[in-house]
Order: sequence, then C-alpha cells, then structure tokens
Amino acid sequence: MHTPEAAATATHCPYCALQCGMNLRPEPGGEGVTVEERADFPVNRGALCGKGRTAPALLSSRVRLTQPLVRTHAGRLEPATWEEALDTVAEGLARTGRAYGPDAVGVFGGGGLTNEKAYALGKFARVALRTSQIDYNGRFCMSSAAAAHQRAFGLDRGLPFPLEDIPRTGCVILVGSNLAETMPPALRYLTELKENGGTLIVIDPRRTRTAEQADLHLAPRPGTDLALALGMLHLVVAQGRTDEEFIADRTTGWEAARAAAMAHWPELVERITGVPVPRLREAVGMFCAPASAMVLTARGPEQQSKGTDTVGAWINLCLATGRAGRPLSGYGCLTGQGNGQGGREHGQKADQLPGYRKLTDPAARAHVAGVWGVDPDTLPGPGRSAYELLDALGTDVRSLLLMGSNPVVSAPRAAHIEDRIRSLDFLAVADVVLSETAALADVVLPVTQWAEETGTTTSLEGRVLLRRRALTPPPGVRTDLEVLHGLAARLGIEKGFPTAPEAVFDELRRASAGGPADYSGISYARIEAEQGVFWPCPDGAAGTPRPFLDRFATDDGLARFVPVSHRDAAEVPDADYPLLLTTGRVVAQYQSGAQTRRVEELNAAAPGPFVELHPRLAARLGALDGSPLAVVSRRGRSVAPARITDTIRADTVFMPFHWPGEGRANTLTNPALDPVSRMPEFKVCAVRVEPA
Repeated sequence: MHTPEAAATATHCPYCALQCGMNLRPEPGGEGVTVEERADFPVNRGALCGKGRTAPALLSSRVRLTQPLVRTHAGRLEPATWEEALDTVAEGLARTGRAYGPDAVGVFGGGGLTNEKAYALGKFARVALRTSQIDYNGRFCMSSAAAAHQRAFGLDRGLPFPLEDIPRTGCVILVGSNLAETMPPALRYLTELKENGGTLIVIDPRRTRTAEQADLHLAPRPGTDLALALGMLHLVVAQGRTDEEFIADRTTGWEAARAAAMAHWPELVERITGVPVPRLREAVGMFCAPASAMVLTARGPEQQSKGTDTVGAWINLCLATGRAGRPLSGYGCLTGQGNGQGGREHGQKADQLPGYRKLTDPAARAHVAGVWGVDPDTLPGPGRSAYELLDALGTDVRSLLLMGSNPVVSAPRAAHIEDRIRSLDFLAVADVVLSETAALADVVLPVTQWAEETGTTTSLEGRVLLRRRALTPPPGVRTDLEVLHGLAARLGIEKGFPTAPEAVFDELRRASAGGPADYSGISYARIEAEQGVFWPCPDGAAGTPRPFLDRFATDDGLARFVPVSHRDAAEVPDADYPLLLTTGRVVAQYQSGAQTRRVEELNAAAPGPFVELHPRLAARLGALDGSPLAVVSRRGRSVAPARITDTIRADTVFMPFHWPGEGRANTLTNPALDPVSRMPEFKVCAVRVEPA
C-alpha cells in the first residue's frame, strides 16, 4: 500500500524522451495516484499519450515486483530477504572477478535510468568492480546520430534547439520517424509548422500516421537513406543552391564531401532507393525555398550498419545549404528512450566518463578520478559496445549485473542473445517487473519506479528535468541507488555511493564540470525554477538551448563536412530471402513491452505482434488478413498474424518489436554493426515470408 506524500506532485512521464510534464494526485485512500494535465510545462502543454495517462497502473503490487527473488538449488526463483539477495549478488560478482579477472564481470544499464542512477552505475562498474565491461541499451537508440554529431559539430546533443523552434522554421525533413505513434504529443509541432505556412517532408518506407501529415512523402527501400541524402545534395550542388558564404565562414572539408555527393547522380539514386527523380527534385525545392529549414532523424536511418555515415550525409545537406548553426535551422536527432541522452553523458557507455568525457583522455581520467577519490591509473579503459558485450556473455564475460533493460526481447539476433544470457555463471537483474530477462536471473532485485523516487533526466532537447517522488514505495522495494550502495559496501567500499539522489547529482555536477556535457551550473532548485535547464551549463552560466549559433564545439569552431558514399546494407535480398524486414513501434506499447504489456488498456489497443505486408505480396502468398505468417531470416523464424495494407512498399514487411515468444521481431534482426557507433542493423535485413 502506498502512502501519499503530497496533495499533488508536478513531475514527468516515465516513458519517452519528450519527458512530458504531468501532475500526480493521490487517490482517496492513498493506494495510488491519478495523472492530471500539467499545462504549464512547455514541451507537451498538458497533452499526454495513452502510455503516460496509464503509467500509474504499473505502481500496483499486482503487476510489479515487491520482494527480492533468489534462484534455489531446485532452479526456482523464490522470495528472499534483501540481505540474502545482496549478499548473493556481491558474492556472485566477486567470485567471478577472483576467478577470471575483473573484465569477466559485466554491467548492462538502461536508457530509462535517471542521470543519478546512470552516473552511479558507471562509477560502480569502474570503482567497485574495476571492470571495463559496461554499456547500455541506449547504444541501440541514437548512437549513430551521436557519433555523427561528434564528427561534424564536436558535440552530441540530440536537438541543438528546443522543440518550440520547429513550428517556426520553413521546412522540416523527417527521416525514419513516426512521431504520431512514438511521441504523440510532439505531433502538434508539425501541425503548427504547417499552420504557419511551413512544409513537411517525411521519409519512410511506410505511409505511417506521421507520413499522412506530410506535404511530400518519400518511401525509399529500407537501407537506402544514405543514397537518398547524397542524391539530394547532388541536386543542391547542380542547381546552385549551396550557401557559399556559410561554407567558407563556418565549415571545413567541403570539397571532399562535395566530390563524394556528386558521384550519386539522381538516376542512380532512383535505382538504389526506388524514389523517382522528380520527387527528389521536389524535395530539394521544398527544403531550399524558405530561409530556414531542419532535418530531423530517428531510428530509421540510424539503426543501420552505416547509420553514422547516413546521419552524416543529412548533416552535410544542412551544412551545404547553410541550415545549421543559425536560428530556426539545423540537424537534430529525436532521441527515443526517456533518458537516452543523459544516460550516455554520465558514464554508462563503454568509452565515456561523466560529462561526456572520453575514457582514453588522461586529463578526463584525472579529473573524474579526483572527484571519485581514486588513482586515475586504476580506472579501466574502454570496454565492449552493447551488442558485443551481450555476445561475449558466458565466454569472456561470465557474470552480469543488469539494470533497467530487457535484451531477451530488445537485442538483435535475440534468440542467440537469450542463449548467451542463459550460459552465464551468474546473472543479477534490478527491475520493477519480472521481465523476460529477469526471469532468467539468479537474483532479481525489486526497485522503485518513477513516481516513488526523485531524480533527473535529460530530454531530447538537452533539457535537464526533475522527476519528483510522489509516493512512498511499497515495503520490500529499494531504489537502485540503495542497491548500488549495498553492493559497494559488501565489496569493501563503504563510502562514495550515497543513496540520496540530490547528493549523487551534486557529485555528478562536479564530475561533469569542464566536460562537453557540463552540468555544474544545474541544481535541483534551478531546474524547478526554470522548468528545466539546457546543458551545457557551467557553474554560474545560463543554460544553452541553442549551442551552435555562434560557433560549433570543435577546436576551431568550424563544422566538419565528412565525405560519405552509399553502400549496401549488410544483407540484401536474394533468392532464398527475397524481401526486406524493417521494425518499429506501435502507439500503445513501448520498447520491449516489459511495462506496457502489463497495462490492460494498452494491451487492449495493441494485444500482440503482427506482420504488415502489401496486398500484392499477400496475394502471391495466398495470405488473408489475420492469417498466421512466418517471417524467416538467417537468424531465426517468427510467426504473427498478417496485417495487409497498401501503406507499405511491396518489397518490404514490417513487424513491431514489443513482444517476446514466437512473434519476437528481434529473433530476425541482424547484429551487423556500424563501424563507428557500433549500432546494430535493426532496421533492415533480408527475409522470406510464408504461411505458418
């Protein structure tokens, strides 16, 4: 039973990176909360999607974990005391470290963890466990965009402008995003763009609910977004639409990037992408006509084995036309997970220290080690990326501590990853529900949820926000910070892992000071007073909603063109696998579905997986709407009902990735990795489809 702590609490949604504002009002009797509109928060202005409105359903003890579970010798997970559970976890991790060395112990985090928890988890891995083997599921979110941001601008912040700028620009190109289903309250920004006379171009192999709002919808073959961007840049050059003054004053590397683009003439791009040349020309005209414009990408172009180069090509288009580093213009990435941005800024990522510092930089190591009170030489170096870490489980990495992730459903080549997880010597999972991954653990630790704890997140705008505790958690549940404190103490580190979120955040501020993601000027009080604070924000400075207006974050202040060329996806169709599979989300479910699949209203709206296919393909297969179809790739077989629609390309099938079992889409997906970002190729693989 929950005890209300306030009449109403202003906080934020636990789901996507919009981090919509909401109020939580205790229900009579104090057994839960009701979500109410919070119109004062500027991002969503009161609007919420179904997931946000129903989020309190997960606070019920009927659907969540409320006591630790330890696997017995008989192989069953049974209730245990916290002392027994923490002792078992500490001994399991320490035993592996003693036997095989510290890098045999892995840590896997999540993009839903608050900044405080992400920071503490990274510190725990490197100080308490001394392991380099830490990464997080945010690697699967926007790592390609992050890498391209770094290469071009010297700084990775998802959106280098607030959402409020979008309706005021002249044209938006939205690449591989279905905002209407993934972030419904954000769709109003595109609606207002059109009401203000701006134009919207949507690039997606499917005519989604978002694409239906577009002035122009381009439906390229999955895996060809890079060629499409290069073809548009070719036309910009050929039509004399480049901004030569901007290129000369604020960029470097144009000649090489220009030469690479000119090799992608429109007719070649049409053959690669399937987008007719006249439509390409129309898109270029719409993008270049107004004085300002933006390109926004999401997982479509990013979750590819060439995702970094693909995003780089769209950035090159912005730079060549002077649509970056200027008001109401620029390239931005629509982050997916609730704290996908902050989660990597402060130490969960394999190669980064807090403040977005590089783990290989001696000065960065010295600064962070000084805050942590350890010798810089004791900090491990970079570890494996997310998929590579999961792939190494049971061999090089023998034990794993996992927080806030469900890779049994969400990882590519998921059946293989499930096998690797099962082969571990020891697995401990901290989660709010018994996810498919937690069900395989040796120890399951029940932790608090968003409404039961205080902490900060960083939204897709780079706005640092404060989620406030509205309820006392039920007996038997602890915070992730308390878990890490208890484990560190058992591993011999009595100090350095505080349990109070604000104390952790104050340490994070010191650790980030002077780094690219400088939070040192941000405090809980300031976040409350300003409705969030945009980073970078050094101590004593104002926040930075638009960081590139005066200069880019490179050493010389100039943006970098990076020459890129089209290359095929890691898998292309052949006689055995003649079709392309792409994956994505539906409006009523979220990520691996571990939470949303436990909410009755959401399950009623989206009860299970499906295979979306074009009527011509359905006719060839003899498939009827609702009939079971098997989708087969080189990695496995999934079965789900057919959903026949003319809103998808005839050479492509689509599956949502929220479900486990025989309809698990990620059984099929390809773990081929981008060489820079280490992003797997979720968005395109070769398949065949047959009646099940």
